[in-house]
Amino acid sequence: MPVFKPFRGIRPHKDYESTFPTHPLDNFTQEEIAEKAQVEDTYINMIKPYVVSKSKDIDRNLRKIRSTFEELMDENKLVQDNSAYYLYEQIYPNKQVFRGLLGLASIEDFWNGKIKRHESTIPQKKEKLAHYLEKVNLQAEPVLLTYPANSKIELLMNHEEKNVPIFNHVDTKGIRHKIWRIDNRLKLQQFKEVIDQIDAFYIADGHHRIGSTALNAKHQKDKNKRHNGTELYNFVYSFIVSNQSIKIHDYNRIVTDLNGLSNEEFLSELEKYFLIHEKGETAYFPSQKFHISMYLGGKFYSLHVKHDLRSQEMSLDNLDHHLLDKFIFKNILKIEDPDSSEKIDYVKGTSNLEGINDLKEKVDSGEAVAGFGIYPVSFNDMIKISDLKLSMPPKCTFIEPKLVTALLMYDMKQ
Repeated sequence: MPVFKPFRGIRPHKDYESTFPTHPLDNFTQEEIAEKAQVEDTYINMIKPYVVSKSKDIDRNLRKIRSTFEELMDENKLVQDNSAYYLYEQIYPNKQVFRGLLGLASIEDFWNGKIKRHESTIPQKKEKLAHYLEKVNLQAEPVLLTYPANSKIELLMNHEEKNVPIFNHVDTKGIRHKIWRIDNRLKLQQFKEVIDQIDAFYIADGHHRIGSTALNAKHQKDKNKRHNGTELYNFVYSFIVSNQSIKIHDYNRIVTDLNGLSNEEFLSELEKYFLIHEKGETAYFPSQKFHISMYLGGKFYSLHVKHDLRSQEMSLDNLDHHLLDKFIFKNILKIEDPDSSEKIDYVKGTSNLEGINDLKEKVDSGEAVAGFGIYPVSFNDMIKISDLKLSMPPKCTFIEPKLVTALLMYDMKQ
């Protein structure tokens, strides 16, 4: 059973709780980040030396972030709770609800395989984030972990929701965020007992965040001759949700050229691997696994992976993203490393035609020559890939809920 323990959450004072948190930075352009960084007493303003500073002295910039954070604590603009679990719920405008528990997962469990991953990570990105953690000692965005639903945990959360939340706010996207603090000793024990029944956690979102936290923990462990695994740096701020509280959307691809092939030649090459059905100008969302939607030359096509090319057992050849990489990008377009190629870009899907139309717009605008819509990866396939210790290509799963940064934070120094 993996460890999941309470922590002393740091959150904005009630006067700043609607303005301090932010959506993740990758939601904004650099210009938007620079503009938001000018607003005082916000998270982006706090990390301004890291995201918009012209100074090349990175360590100095990071020390400035830490000192600003400590000033906000001294001024009571940020407050720290006693040790607690937090029940966190998002309610979307369409009434869809995501909920789970905020707490700390153990990096030891990540190392020993009790926290399982399904995607590979980029070493340089992990190293950069690990250096940030070493100097700032603050985790502001939780890793999203999932597990097969447990009715006892659901019952405890149902009971907790009858209380008044400590946070209840609607953001600019119309999503309501609600948080309940669970710090009663008896309740903490009840939650711990049922959470301890979970065999493993699976990373749904945040592979680089947990990877960088693990890298920082290793660096600290190597320097600490008295390391025993209970140190604050040895835990990662996490949001655990059951498979009933995540939504896996499609994550699609566009390509900028066809390696010198005409549309007709490209279609002819595709026939080696797919049964092709022209759909005309009507947007086509792939109807099931092994069916890929393609937009090319103003027309949609369905590409059905030929049966003899489909794996009968769970492997990477059982994943549409891998088959797209293998048959189309590598074999036909001669892109040796699809993961890093500048000819390929990624487009977040919506599990419906809206995401497919986003692909169409990018091709029609000339930004790309072809787009590929991929059926969403199932929860079961994600779990099987993780259990087999395989790695999907990057950006195969666009998973909700998307978490708010600095709604609650974890200080690795206190």
